[in-house]
Amino acid sequence: MAKKSIIARNEKRKRLVEKYAAKRAELKAAGDMEGLQKLPRNSAPTRVRSRCNVTGRGRAVYKKFGLCRNMFRQLALEGKIPGIRKASW
Repeated sequence: MAKKSIIARNEKRKRLVEKYAAKRAELKAAGDMEGLQKLPRNSAPTRVRSRCNVTGRGRAVYKKFGLCRNMFRQLALEGKIPGIRKASW
C-alpha cells in the first residue's frame, strides 16, 4: 500500500488541476505561454498520477475500474466486479 503522504499529494494535485483548468484553457487559447509558466507547476494535468482506489498503487492501474492489476484480479475472482469473470474456453 502506498504511503498516505503520496496519496494526499496526488489528491492535492487533482484539486489544483480543477481549480486552474479554466484559467489554463483561457491562457492556452490566447497563446500566453509566459502566463502559463506562472501558474503552479502542480496545476498541470500531466502531473496527476492514476492510482488504485483501494491500495494507492501508482503502477498497472486500469483507468476504467480505478484498480491496480492485483486488486482487479482479487476482486474479479471474488465476484465483486459486475460483468467480470475469469476466461475459460
